[in-house]
Amino acid sequence: MLNKKSDFSPIVFALILVFGFFLGKHLDFNIFQGNDLNKFNIVLSQLEDSYVDSINKDELIEKAVTNLLKDLDPHSYYIKAKDLSAINEPMEGSFDGIGVEFNLTKDTILVVAPISGGPSESVGVFSGDKIISVNGDTIAGTGLKNEDVFKLLRGKRGTKVNIGILRKGHRELLDFEITRDKIPIYSVDVSYMISPELGYIKINRFAANTYKEFISASKKLLGNGMKKLVLDLRNNPGGYLGAAINISNEFLDDDLLIVYTKDRLGNKEEYYSNQKGLLLNTPVIVIIDEGSASASEIVAGALQDNDKGTIVGRRSFGKGLVQEQFEYSDGSAYRITTQRYYTPTGRCIQRPYSKGKGDDYTSELMDRINSGELINKDSIEFNDSLKFITPKGKIVYGGGGIMPDTFIPLDTNTFHPAISEAIRKDLIRQFAFDYTNKYRAELESQELSNFIKFFELNTNDLKILETYFKSSNVTLSIFELSKADKNILTTQIKAYIARNIWNDDGFFPVIHTIDNTFQKAIMQ
Repeated sequence: MLNKKSDFSPIVFALILVFGFFLGKHLDFNIFQGNDLNKFNIVLSQLEDSYVDSINKDELIEKAVTNLLKDLDPHSYYIKAKDLSAINEPMEGSFDGIGVEFNLTKDTILVVAPISGGPSESVGVFSGDKIISVNGDTIAGTGLKNEDVFKLLRGKRGTKVNIGILRKGHRELLDFEITRDKIPIYSVDVSYMISPELGYIKINRFAANTYKEFISASKKLLGNGMKKLVLDLRNNPGGYLGAAINISNEFLDDDLLIVYTKDRLGNKEEYYSNQKGLLLNTPVIVIIDEGSASASEIVAGALQDNDKGTIVGRRSFGKGLVQEQFEYSDGSAYRITTQRYYTPTGRCIQRPYSKGKGDDYTSELMDRINSGELINKDSIEFNDSLKFITPKGKIVYGGGGIMPDTFIPLDTNTFHPAISEAIRKDLIRQFAFDYTNKYRAELESQELSNFIKFFELNTNDLKILETYFKSSNVTLSIFELSKADKNILTTQIKAYIARNIWNDDGFFPVIHTIDNTFQKAIMQ
C-alpha cells in the first residue's frame, strides 16, 4: 500500500474498495463459535431439539447474521452465496457469456447492443434483435427475470449455446450458434474529442481495470491534441480506492496528499502523489452530481482540495466509509465498515446517518429535491464548523458530499407529455432499432463524424414515427411540437441509432447536445 511519503507507483489496489472492501479473506469457522455457550447457540439448539415444525438451520443463521449487521451503518451487510458473484462481477472487470447488453421488454429478451468484439457481434447479432429461444426451448413469454437470462446465456468460456432470434423484416426465427467467451466489463464508457483541444472521458465505476482504461483513453486524447479534459463522474457509485488514488495522481504535482483513512483507534494511512502523471499540465473539469459517491468523491475531493481544475455540477452523494469484505468457505460473505476516509484538507464527507439503513438515509435524495437544493445552491446550508480552506484560500465544506466549485442546477425543462409517455413505453429506442435495421448497410458505410454532423430524420421518417407512436396509443403531432421538444425527440432517436452502430462512442456525442449539465460544464 501507499502510505505516508513513500514512493507512489500506479498500482491498482486490488484489495481495498471504498465502495468497497478487502477481497479474499476466507473464514472457515462458525461465526457463533466461542468458549461461551452464548444465547444464540442456546436458542438455535433448542429450536433444533424442540420446535414444533422442522427448521432450516442455515437459513436461520443467515437471517441472524443479516439482522446483526443491518443496524450498524448503511454499508455493512451480509451477502448470500448465490448473490456474491453478481455483486463482485462488475468490479472484477469481466464475465463469461455471449456478450450482449439486454433489456427484458414485454417478457422478451431485447438485445440493446452486442458487446464490441464479443461472440454475439462476431456471428451477426444486431441491436434490436429479440431472443425467442435458447437451445431449442422457447423462453419468450415465460416470465423471465434478469437472473434467468444470466443462467441461460452465461456459461464457461468455450461452451456453445444456440439462440433463436426474431428480427424485424424476417418471418422466421434466425438461428445462431454462439461460443461463449470472456466478456470485458468496461468502466470507461466513452472518450472523445469535444473540440480540437477539449477531451472528454466518462467513468461509470472504479473497478479493477478502470485505471488502465483511463490511461489508455487519456493517451488517445492527448495524441489527438487534447489540451483540457472534462472528466464525467455523474452517477458513478464508486469502487476501488486504488483506482481513485491512481487517477487522482495523474493530475497532481509531487508530494501532495490525495486522501487518508482513519480507523476506530485513530490509525491513519495517507496516500501522496509523485508527479509522474500524464495530465500534470492538463486543466480538468470534473462533473459530479448526487449520484457520485465514494471513489468518485475521492477524486473530486483530491483535485478540489489541491486547487487542481474545477469541480462542476451538484453536491455529491456523501459516502466516506470504507468496508472490508470477509468470505466464508460456503461462498457467502459480509462487509463491515472499518475506516473513514478524508480529503486532503481533512474533510470527512460522509453524510449524517442514524444507525442502520433508516428512511432518513435512503430518502435523502428526495429531501434534497424537496428542499430545492438540486435547483438552487443557496438552498444548501453548511455549518461553519465544517468549513475548510485549500492551500490557495478556497473555502470548501465537509459534512455530506463534495460541493462543486460551480453549481449547475438540475434541468427542470419538462418534455411534452406524449414524449415522456413514449420514453416510458420504450418507443423511442424501439423506433431507433427498427430504423437501424432498415438502413443498416447505409449507416455502416459512413463515418461516425459524418453521421453526427449531417444525419437528420426526414419528413417521411417523422410521419412514420407519428404512426408508430399512435399504434402504441401515444398520440403526438410531431409537426406541431415546439422547436425545443422536436429537437429533444429527434436527438434521442439519433443517439440511439448511433449507439446501434457505433455503441457508446456514437451515443454520447449525440446525446450530449441536449445534456444541459454537459453543455454548461464545457463552457468553464
